[in-house]
Amino acid sequence: MAAISPIKLRVEGMDCAACALKIENAMARLPGVSDINVSYSAGTLALQLDEDHTSARMIEEQIRALGYMPVGAATEPETSGPKKRSHEPWWGGRKGLLVIGTGSLFLIALVLAQFLPAWERWLYSAAALAGVTPFARRALAGAMAGSPFTIETLMTVAALGAVAIGEAEEAAVVIFLFAVGELLETVAAGRARAGIEALIDLVPRVAFRERSGVVEKVAADELAVGDIVQVRPGDRVPSDGEVIDGASDVDEAPVTGESVPVLKEPGAKVYAGSINANAELRLRISHVAADNTIARIIHMVEEAQESKAPTARMIDRFSRWYTPGAMLVALLIIVIPPLGFGADWMTWIYRGLAVLLIACPCALVISTPAAIASGLAAGARRGLLIKGGAALETLGKVRTVAFDKTGTLTRGRPRVTDVVAISGSESVILARAAAVERNTSHPLGVAIMEAAAARGLELPETFGGGIATPGKAVTVRLKDGFASVGSPRYAAEQTTISPDLVERITALESDGKTVVVLLSGKTIDGVIALRDEPREDAIEGVKRLTNRGIRAVMLTGDNRRTADAIAGQLGMEARAELLPDAKLAEIGRLKEAGAIAMVGDGINDAPALAAASVGVAMGGGTDVALETADAALLKNRVTGVAELIALSQATLANIWQNIAIALSLKAVFLATTLFGVTTLWMAILADTGATVLVTANALRLLAHRPSR
Repeated sequence: MAAISPIKLRVEGMDCAACALKIENAMARLPGVSDINVSYSAGTLALQLDEDHTSARMIEEQIRALGYMPVGAATEPETSGPKKRSHEPWWGGRKGLLVIGTGSLFLIALVLAQFLPAWERWLYSAAALAGVTPFARRALAGAMAGSPFTIETLMTVAALGAVAIGEAEEAAVVIFLFAVGELLETVAAGRARAGIEALIDLVPRVAFRERSGVVEKVAADELAVGDIVQVRPGDRVPSDGEVIDGASDVDEAPVTGESVPVLKEPGAKVYAGSINANAELRLRISHVAADNTIARIIHMVEEAQESKAPTARMIDRFSRWYTPGAMLVALLIIVIPPLGFGADWMTWIYRGLAVLLIACPCALVISTPAAIASGLAAGARRGLLIKGGAALETLGKVRTVAFDKTGTLTRGRPRVTDVVAISGSESVILARAAAVERNTSHPLGVAIMEAAAARGLELPETFGGGIATPGKAVTVRLKDGFASVGSPRYAAEQTTISPDLVERITALESDGKTVVVLLSGKTIDGVIALRDEPREDAIEGVKRLTNRGIRAVMLTGDNRRTADAIAGQLGMEARAELLPDAKLAEIGRLKEAGAIAMVGDGINDAPALAAASVGVAMGGGTDVALETADAALLKNRVTGVAELIALSQATLANIWQNIAIALSLKAVFLATTLFGVTTLWMAILADTGATVLVTANALRLLAHRPSR
């Protein structure tokens, strides 16, 4: 029994949503094929294949029968970075050749008709029949593969009907214009894909690897994790890594969209594709080419484009009934006036055929996926990564944005500001607290450790691992017994806090400081206050949201006074003293008022990110952030949240503009057709024109710039 294996193909010529739907239907009818994912925007087909029932060759043959070209079958993941697809001139592709062929047939018939006027009808009929043959084959293949009502079906019926009623000249023109429309779709789809493929050019093809003191020039794809490379001033970083020697400003704008160069010193992380500005750096490579930031961005955007937005799914369902419905309407237009009112058959057959051409759903079907693909690409080029059309649509409907405090609204690096000793000296209190926090990764614990190290304090020995009570305290065993570092609320649960100490804690918290209490057993030894300053752009980021009428709320496990002090400084609401389960409950309550976005660091806030309508991870360069949330901000700036929402709202507006363009043009030409104004070639030109307008409107999003 053959194992089920993944297959991924690039499909040339699949440049609209209707094409993708036709291929998806065809694949669904093949035995042994499952998990079908077709993306016209990425030009790919992915599926799971059981070769006991269907071979990869049969898949490719079915795709060719539908009129498309399968390229580059892959059953294993790539080991190198993303590759750009080859681009040929428009006249070199299948659709370009079809335009040239149908155009040549019409011109030959036109010229010969001048010399052989008696043969004019037969010359144009021959040109039309020869020109429609490739489309008729695709229509027949589509019908046999489960898609009987395709665009090619409408066009073939209309062209053959025109020939039958003596309008062969118009039939030949219609076929040529239809071929031109398909070619324009290919050109437009190529421009949209180029928006993502441009990211590939950010990564250099070579790197300067250092081994045993010798520097050699190698392909960037050959770098392995742990390799040491040199990056000279002006060079691009060949892959993600960590600085081990040197200090230099690095321009991360090509990757994160951040316009200000960032100083990189030993220990700092750098991204593939960023530009070293002014001094040589030595880096230790942390990710291979296939897994660096650029590769992950491209992969994530391609996956996002493969997923369908709710509006796109709705239009797909609508289009399944739309095309057969349009054919029924065209039939009624043909038969009702002659049978019911004695009208001329030829006149109404002609008008019914024109309605068929007007009804081609290309523009309508492409209206949403074209806008979504452009929106995703525009975001990726500015460090705003969105995992799919559903998340992109939801962001535009958000009414509330909930922020985690530490590391999201604040810098995430608090420092010790006050040490209050109840028993013993300040140094003893700080050393014991640092011993308790020795193995923690919590920002407050790290700050206490750093403060103790800065004073050169010797830490007491600990015995065994620590016991963490989430949101409350950490407890470890020291030589003289158990010691805990916890919140004042935790301390109050363990013992009685004197009124004087309560007053001192209140005063510290009123200054926006976070207070932790050191206990030995159930005895309070001292208090440590820490403060985490807001990010430089936090006030601006919150203001941009409130200016859009969006509610901003801080969710934190910190105490009420500290939360209120920081929230008041930022101009937002605060929900304080929330344990993880309480934070989830608060997300649920806020969600009742409308869609809510949760913004966190992508690690500690994973449950809240998942519970929200859409989760946004700050610090999107980390592996966890890219995997956890629905969107990630490579800029790591609070203002990026407003930029995400602005992009989403622009995309939603673009979608409805596209739908309005498609439907209004069809309505206008339907009316003119019924009154006998529209000819067949004008009808197909209307459909082609609507497709071009919709695509061009969607491509405007590639130049989207979020306003302040």
